[in-house]
Amino acid sequence: MDIRKLDRTAVLESARILDQATPADWAAPTPCADWNLRELVAHMTGQHRGFAAAAAGRGSDLSAWRPAELGDDPVKAYRAAADEVLDAFARPGVLTSEFAIPEISTATTFPASVAIGFHFLDYVVHGWDVARALGIDPRLGDDVAEAALVFALRVPDDDRRLGPAAQFDPSLTPVREAGTLDLVLAALGRTPGWTAPATPATAPQH
Repeated sequence: MDIRKLDRTAVLESARILDQATPADWAAPTPCADWNLRELVAHMTGQHRGFAAAAAGRGSDLSAWRPAELGDDPVKAYRAAADEVLDAFARPGVLTSEFAIPEISTATTFPASVAIGFHFLDYVVHGWDVARALGIDPRLGDDVAEAALVFALRVPDDDRRLGPAAQFDPSLTPVREAGTLDLVLAALGRTPGWTAPATPATAPQH
């Protein structure tokens, strides 16, 4: 399993999905209850930059991980950060390095293959978040979904998922005969059938 190839596939798919956003979509709700689409993309962009910093040995600086300022062109900002992290992961020798990821632990570092696995899983799930906010479905092959499920089932499902800073919600019971991507989502507390809540109708003016 080439984790860098899998990660690249997930990241490029997230960018393809985001290319379909229109100016009217940035305030749309997402499966991440605390974030609208613009806030989610600011987080995703910042995480790309944080992982790129970690690949360069600068991950311990928490400021590298903050949500990004997206400016007037959020898609352009996101694509630039995606290119940055993919280039960082592709550098020769990166797989022999250790990544500092202070949002997960300040007491230890992580082998590059493990850290890139974190990134891969995050962008499979966040790519789906963006897709659902836009009312579309992601295009991920079976190999990507199956690899993501391996990583998802390794995420501890304990009290650490209950706090306000938890990365994932407690797991859900998947429906019978759920597809592989739906199993990933349920394992990480996402509702696979999530759709944006209906906007209340505006009362007629008299």
